[in-house]
Amino acid sequence: MWQMLQKLSLSLCAVLAIWLIFMTITLLNASSSPVDGFFVLGGSITREIYVAQQAKQSPETPILISRGSQDPCIWLIFQREVAPIQNVWLENCADSTFENFYYGIPILRRLGVHKVMLITSATHLPRAKWLGQILLGAHGIWVEPVIVEEKGIPGNRESWLKTSADVTRSLLWAGLSQFIQPECSNVTRLTEVNMQDWQQRGFRCERQGNLGR
Repeated sequence: MWQMLQKLSLSLCAVLAIWLIFMTITLLNASSSPVDGFFVLGGSITREIYVAQQAKQSPETPILISRGSQDPCIWLIFQREVAPIQNVWLENCADSTFENFYYGIPILRRLGVHKVMLITSATHLPRAKWLGQILLGAHGIWVEPVIVEEKGIPGNRESWLKTSADVTRSLLWAGLSQFIQPECSNVTRLTEVNMQDWQQRGFRCERQGNLGR
């Protein structure tokens, strides 16, 4: 029994070593390639304004906005910026930074992203960057963080306790997510946002967006 356990442990270590080597090579290759995806972490409408401006320069690059502003607010931003909306997806399941990645990874993988521009703000670092590097890196996706300047009171508050807890569970989920792919039941393409329906229901946009609502 002891010998069997030793052989099993050695086999698992060998598999882990091979996987780590493969991921390292994959990430190094991705790091030198162009950005092929934008990933926006919700928390401030200024991040969505920034990605809309980026979309004009890279109209073919897919955009995933995780738990951002209300759908019609994002639609109005892209309309104002005259930015393409065909490749924009809105994920509205996440309730935390960890869940941004928890639900975002399967979507980014389906979109074939290998190098993502992670759009956040200074008040959201370093937690967002570390979680991105751990969770996206475990799937061979290189992370390039971009900090968007905010005005007023930001939507994120960082603490070392929260950061430590999220980093710990991210290390665990990095392994589990190789086998478990959670699905968000509330993913909408920006082209499918029904503005007439939203106008009837009513909605409010963050004042920093200057959308007049």
